[in-house]
Amino acid sequence: MASSGQKIFLDYDQAELDRCYDQRAWASNADEMIRLWTERSAATQARLKPRTNVAYGPTADEVLDIYPVATAGRPILIFIHGGRWQSLSKDDSCLGADAWIDAGVNYIALNFAQIPKVRLPEMVAQVRSAVAWVYRNAASFGGDPARIYVEGHSSGGHLAGCVAVTDWSEHGLPPDVVKGSICASGMFDLHPVMLSSRSQFLKLTPAEEAALSPMKHLDLIAGPVVVTYGEKETPEFKRQADDFAAALEKIGKLAGLVMEPGVNHFEMGMVLADADSQVNRVARKMIGQ
Repeated sequence: MASSGQKIFLDYDQAELDRCYDQRAWASNADEMIRLWTERSAATQARLKPRTNVAYGPTADEVLDIYPVATAGRPILIFIHGGRWQSLSKDDSCLGADAWIDAGVNYIALNFAQIPKVRLPEMVAQVRSAVAWVYRNAASFGGDPARIYVEGHSSGGHLAGCVAVTDWSEHGLPPDVVKGSICASGMFDLHPVMLSSRSQFLKLTPAEEAALSPMKHLDLIAGPVVVTYGEKETPEFKRQADDFAAALEKIGKLAGLVMEPGVNHFEMGMVLADADSQVNRVARKMIGQ
């Protein structure tokens, strides 16, 4: 990409870097796809009738929906929604439940507070607390606490990365609470993100930026990770995924790198709900289903 001003990061000037962290500039159908997520999620909730708004923390935002399978002792997949750390909820983001229940995997749609109600460090803490709650309460819905997996898309992909690099000893739990992760269309090094216009609402200190960058804490990853993104995503989102996957491969933790052809960032939400998609085939292999 040609540069027309002072380089801010790699070969990007400020306007170019900002555009590379604005997925809407690369997807004219963003609103349509989000509407489809929401409509399909509402239909999924109505049809499957999950256990809704189960509290995992003290605030109204710290709740989750449980879509259990009929057989006890099955794996658990926790889905972390995206939305620029600012929008959407579990109610817009449960469209993948069918595919995972059909595969014999309990599905959990996770809710959490977002910016500006909380800052990113608090958001990450809530998501980690939710995983700890699922581990401790898996038997209450027939799940296997020894087979917990986490999946996230977009900013949820970043949060899934943060979960993967959690020091679970701080929660009084074993280091391998998360047996594997699926990080879709995420950001794993917040340094270039904080150089972009996203810094205006993220407002992280340098220490927080480092603490919340999964790329900087790979030694804490216990289980394998599937990394995926769409062919039509921004250059920075693709670079972030490729770099994260390369780093994981070096330490033997990469379960697969999947580039979904012809798909933009928002269309990836539908890909993740498609049982026959490339990434879900790889993910089921990781989970053993």
